[in-house]
Amino acid sequence: MNKVYLIGNLTRDPEMRSTSTGIPVCNFSIAVNRRKRADGQQETDFFNIVAWRQLAELCSRYLAKGRKVAVSGSIQTRTYEAQDGSKRSAFDIVADEVEFLSSAQAGASSGEYHAPSAAPAAPRAMQAPAYNAPADAGFTQVQVDDDELPF
Repeated sequence: MNKVYLIGNLTRDPEMRSTSTGIPVCNFSIAVNRRKRADGQQETDFFNIVAWRQLAELCSRYLAKGRKVAVSGSIQTRTYEAQDGSKRSAFDIVADEVEFLSSAQAGASSGEYHAPSAAPAAPRAMQAPAYNAPADAGFTQVQVDDDELPF
């Protein structure tokens, strides 16, 4: 299973672009704090995030540097050739879902609430389209007496 859950702050504004076939893709990076080491220093890891299609458009529109987000997705490895001719590998997180954890007007480090402006409200959670059946999908609740169970 390849599933990643991360919570961190954007280190830069999202970059929106499109593939040659017109599919939107948005790249941004987040800084995630790791538990403190024995000497009391906290370490930070940086992750590149890639969002596609509608999720990319939403991330580009509503996210900005400093915003706290939760990202769930999968790890993808890519290789490329560096300027010196050597082959390099990079790891990206391909986002399935992105959830805002701080408001657009709130400071990156302060938990202050600011009244919303005239700008459109951002959705709290954004996720890639899923094709799941509705929760009730024709199922009926059945009540069974424990004495009737064969085990």
